[in-house]
Amino acid sequence: MSVTVYGDSLSGNCYKIKLLCALLDIDMNWVEVDILAGTTKTPEFLALNPNAKIPVLVTEDDKVLSESNAILYYLAKDTLFFPEDHFQQTLCLQWMCFEQYSHEPYIAVARFINKYLNLPKDRLEEYQSKQEGGYKALSIMEQQLLKVPYLLGSCLSIADIALFAYTHVADEGGFDLDKFPAITAWLAEIKKQKGFIAIG
Repeated sequence: MSVTVYGDSLSGNCYKIKLLCALLDIDMNWVEVDILAGTTKTPEFLALNPNAKIPVLVTEDDKVLSESNAILYYLAKDTLFFPEDHFQQTLCLQWMCFEQYSHEPYIAVARFINKYLNLPKDRLEEYQSKQEGGYKALSIMEQQLLKVPYLLGSCLSIADIALFAYTHVADEGGFDLDKFPAITAWLAEIKKQKGFIAIG
């Protein structure tokens, strides 16, 4: 498989795709996109994704996919990163929905305001408002990871990849990961995987 991925190297949603491609040894052509410069609003990019968001994946036969977790599923189907059991598959999707609705809106947004925007005064209240929801998401993950090494049990899956992306840089959004020893151990295990690459 060979793919082209349009993304921002510091974005967790884009990093998910880059990381999975590295773990699966997929031939990937990376195209850097500067979101702050408005690159996603150009006619050329909008022709790929009218929603003007990254990441975007283009297959060898020019099929286009957007939405990071949908791309993860496309790449991981029929690999060890997506379970064969129907119930486990559904649990995988459950965690990936959790990531997009209960985790990313808090942890990723707080990180964006702090890291990308340098915590401007007019966004300080919004930044502070993200802390409670982010800590709630981390606490839910901690409860699961106290019971099992990975979110679905004993095997690494795209549920872990989806949640690893922003969790491992949650400190950049003001979250103290030292409060979560099970998450810390989980992060360390993922970093030990063959083919692992760092964000950036």
